[in-house]
Amino acid sequence: MIEKLKFYIDGGWVNPSVPSTLGITNPATEETFARISLGSRQDVDLAVKAARLAFATYSGVSVEDRLAWLRKIIEGFKARLPELARTMTLEMGAPITFATERQATVALFHFEEAARVLAQYRFEEPMGNGVIRREPIGVCGLITPWNWPLNQVASKVAPALATGCTVVLKPSEIAPLSAMLLAEIIHDAGLPAGVFNLVNGDGPTVGEAIAAHPEIDMVSITGSTAAGVRVAKLAADTVKRVAQELGGKSANIILPDADLKAAVIAGVHACYTNGGQNCQSPTRMLIPRTQRDAAFAAARQAVDTIRLGDPLDPASTMGPLVSQAQFDKVQALIQSGLDEGATLVAGGTGRPADLNRGYYVRPTVFGDVTPQMRIAREEIFGPVLAILGYDTEDEAVEIANDTPFGLAGFVQSKNRDHARAVANRIRAGRVYLNGAPFDRSLPFGGYKQSGNGREFGVFGFEEYLEVKAILG
Repeated sequence: MIEKLKFYIDGGWVNPSVPSTLGITNPATEETFARISLGSRQDVDLAVKAARLAFATYSGVSVEDRLAWLRKIIEGFKARLPELARTMTLEMGAPITFATERQATVALFHFEEAARVLAQYRFEEPMGNGVIRREPIGVCGLITPWNWPLNQVASKVAPALATGCTVVLKPSEIAPLSAMLLAEIIHDAGLPAGVFNLVNGDGPTVGEAIAAHPEIDMVSITGSTAAGVRVAKLAADTVKRVAQELGGKSANIILPDADLKAAVIAGVHACYTNGGQNCQSPTRMLIPRTQRDAAFAAARQAVDTIRLGDPLDPASTMGPLVSQAQFDKVQALIQSGLDEGATLVAGGTGRPADLNRGYYVRPTVFGDVTPQMRIAREEIFGPVLAILGYDTEDEAVEIANDTPFGLAGFVQSKNRDHARAVANRIRAGRVYLNGAPFDRSLPFGGYKQSGNGREFGVFGFEEYLEVKAILG
């Protein structure tokens, strides 16, 4: 049993103010393999006081010093990358190959990108009859989810530290262990006491205490839309800045001139990234109605290549969902697709036949889905794809935008200019053309109920800065 019962506050590991523990479950075995402490408002208050005191000096340190600390964090991260990847496999079920090549590696990218931006960023520039100056916003409360437990931590912590802010982090209590390893790496890098603090706990206690705390200047949350709304309401009383990266229901428009088979196969695998537990996954595939049968055949072919199994096996390409609650939610939504008359193309309810324990879900594809079905409207967060038909391009765009979310979109066409024209019409914060790869320098964030604010690159960097005008 792994015991991680302390919090990282003011440069050291400290006991919780009020003892309270929580078991961490391995989703592949359904067994408790670790224990953490759950924090209280007192713990948050101690962490905020340490961060506030540290901000007075850290906000004024040189760019060179901040770069030096970031580089030490990057070195420590690289040295412990296999350990970080394995920890995420145990705590949230990502297959070890994916955890190494994507979960851990992409998290590292954020520290590297923050260092790149910092090295060339102009914090002051002349404008009009004065100077525009950008200064760190202050103490930042960061609330992160379980699906990318280190990537989402890094996407917030890295720019916050780079800009001169101090941090109080609450990782997800479901998958907190990788974030605690990062705290060890940050400590070993020699960052001054109080600059980075970590308090484990649940949303209603620690998360809400962070959102409402009068000495926190900014709160950044990645989570559900409901959680984002709650944080924004609590933060309103102190008029703090709120950045939210929330839910998604991204559409993947396959235009008539695309290579249908290749686009469908790629779209299935993109939907199933991280077991479908991915906020920007293209979970709605829009195809010309005349290509229905060919699309269904290609989707079945894609599903047949997926290997579910022990996430510690390097050959596994999909592991379990993170928890019993998530498993039950996805099962209910798959059943709703059946009940509402969608055509089951692949998968279905229940576990895969050869897996009798673990929160494994059968990779599922529904066809003949209509825009009002639950599986077309709700964020499922599991390996479930909805295929919807369209007759005209205008109808496809209308369906794509008919959602309260607006995190991402996807367009497939052999004509790049055509794809770009359609992308311009999609109401989302990021659109991928023809399977374009991830780019850590470009902004990530949503329209509508997918949130506000941006992460990654210079846009994510500037979320943590105030703008001051000095005249004369």
